[in-house]
This record gives sequence, C-alpha cells and structure tokens, in this order.
Amino acid sequence: MSKPMVGIIMGSQSDLKIMKEAAEFLEAIKIPFELTVVSAHRTPKRMVDYASSARSRGLKVIVAGAGGAAHLPGMVASLTSLPVIGVPVKSSNSIDGWDSVLSILQMPSGVPVATVALNGAKNAGILAAQIIGTSDKNIAKRLDQYKSSLQKKVEESFAEIERKGWKKLTE
Repeated sequence: MSKPMVGIIMGSQSDLKIMKEAAEFLEAIKIPFELTVVSAHRTPKRMVDYASSARSRGLKVIVAGAGGAAHLPGMVASLTSLPVIGVPVKSSNSIDGWDSVLSILQMPSGVPVATVALNGAKNAGILAAQIIGTSDKNIAKRLDQYKSSLQKKVEESFAEIERKGWKKLTE
C-alpha cells in the first residue's frame, strides 16, 4: 500500500474493536492509512511526536478514538493543524459513553475536533475520506459510488416491503 493519508489512533488496544470500522471503510475505498495505539495519558511523548510529525509524514486527516476521559483527540488537535476526527468510545471505565462524548465534543475555541457518534468509527472513516475527497477526484468518485450503494440498499428494502407487505416481513 502507498503512503498513508489517514492516521487512525486509539488510546488503547481495547478500542480496536470499534476503531477497526474506520480502517475497514478506508481499506474498502482504497485510501491508505496507518493504525496504532497512542495514549494521551500513558505515552504523552509518543502522542506529541505522532501529532507533530503527522503532516510531514504525509497524513491528511487523523481519526482519534478514546474512551473514558477521552483526551486523545483534543490533545492531538492541539498539536497539529490537520483535521482531527474524534471517536468517543464506550469503554469499561466509561460513564455510559457520555464522558467520552462530552470530552471530545466540548473543545475550547481554537482547537476544534470533529466528533462522530459514540462508537461511530465507520462514520469517522467516511468523514476522513470526504475531507480527502475534496482535493482527490478518484477518492471523490469512490465516495459517490459508496453513497449510490446506500441509496440502492434503501430502495431495495422499501421495494421488498411494498412487494411482501410489512406483516410478512415481521412474521
């Protein structure tokens, strides 16, 4: 695979079960990415090094997932001018995920983090692709195809409901 365009990072390996959805989407539409663990609390120097070198390494967007206090996306955003997409992860030490959502969502003025839904890594991957697609026609075309496939799926489902009737589908 060629040089990564998206960095996918997470606070711990336990977040991988969620964050893999971003990787799978990027892989499906052929956007090169890197994936690693970078903890804001346990490996702060690694986080600083990762964020501050991201642009020079060719990254265009960073997707950062974290649970609990969820400082990783905001801290990374404070260290780079690249777009950062935060994925709040409902973790074992989480307060139903709300602590993660609010931590990522409520960034101070000047340090924005785009925030997707709780455990919404796939949407983070899609958003990263859309950001890159603004300047890459090939990626934009693949995104258009993906969006068309979503429309087709819905059209097929309502056609089935209309053909079979809702009662037969629920039996």
